[in-house]
Amino acid sequence: MKLDAEFMQAVLNLYDALIENGIYVVYIGKFNQRITKFFSEMVESELEKECDNKITRRRVYHTIVEILQNMQRHADELGEGSGLFMIGRKNHIYYIITSNKILKSNVPKIKSTLDQINNATKEQLKEMYKKQLVEGRLSEKGGAGLGLIDIARKTDTKYEYLFIPINFELDYFVLKIEIDRIKIIQNLQNQAS
Repeated sequence: MKLDAEFMQAVLNLYDALIENGIYVVYIGKFNQRITKFFSEMVESELEKECDNKITRRRVYHTIVEILQNMQRHADELGEGSGLFMIGRKNHIYYIITSNKILKSNVPKIKSTLDQINNATKEQLKEMYKKQLVEGRLSEKGGAGLGLIDIARKTDTKYEYLFIPINFELDYFVLKIEIDRIKIIQNLQNQAS
């Protein structure tokens, strides 16, 4: 690669945008057990330093591990084997953004699942989780579909997602999860009273 001023300006503009939006980890590449372990340990270490609330730390950590395992499980669905993973924090809100290529034919099922989870109450999420534990079948990728339900239960937030067309066969599936430290603490205080 030749060092090019226009390319470097684009990279530096991207860097500035990432910093401005609180993004502190960006990974583009293959997802495997080693990568999952590396990021899990790194995030756990960072959370120990910056977050004084144990429950928030555990929920952020759990969400990241679950999302990374999901990315790993579905990484080579299209033979591409790579995706995008970002972690950020602004004030008291942690967020995780992932993206990977999916077949357009899978969009309706994914959208339906996410909408069902987003529209469920806490009690409905609990019932969905129990039902999936009992009735859920392992997919050919080894998942039982519990991860997204469990994350929604533990973070008490709605999923944000996009499907961005690539071509007639593929879309980018972008998923964002926010974890609000203050909201978690308030919910715990409300449960205790």
